[in-house]
Amino acid sequence: MTVARRGRAEAGRAEVRRDLVAGAVALFTEQGYDDTTVDDIAAAAGVGRRTFFRYFRAKEEAVSPDHAAALARVGEIFESAHPTEPPAVLALRAGETVFDLYTEDPALSVARYRLTHEVPALRDRESASVDHYRRLFTRHLRHLLASDTDGESRSHASANRPCRRRMVDCLRESAARRASERRAAFGCARSASSVSSAGS
Repeated sequence: MTVARRGRAEAGRAEVRRDLVAGAVALFTEQGYDDTTVDDIAAAAGVGRRTFFRYFRAKEEAVSPDHAAALARVGEIFESAHPTEPPAVLALRAGETVFDLYTEDPALSVARYRLTHEVPALRDRESASVDHYRRLFTRHLRHLLASDTDGESRSHASANRPCRRRMVDCLRESAARRASERRAAFGCARSASSVSSAGS
């Protein structure tokens, strides 16, 4: 049954997209990728076939997080960064927006991870998405580093090695904390998934 007007507003569109992704992941897991159709996914999300194609071009795209939005956010972070922000700090800050795609729903991410490693079409799609991030980060970081032509920034950094070491320590602590949180979240999701599989 189609839900009327649900995808008109931005929040409604995000909800429809989440439902389509959740439906695709569940169906691919339960009945297999090859045996699942676009119509099946649309029905599971409570929308029509035409609505599905407003969000995705094909069913192999339907398990992906919103990479287009994340790429746009990464670009905005780089472009709006203060000129004095160290590239390493900036890259970490931009990278966190990508991590957030996968940590906002750990259980779904665990299921998606399994599918993208088991289904060649989904694995190829995910690899292409990762390459988009790699090229975006490379382009922005190359621009930032190339702009340091007079060596002033390098000299300033050398004169302030203690501050730089402290910054690196803070980055490591922040990264370790976030990694621990993600491992805990994914661990809970895997445990729940294992219990569910054992009981079925």
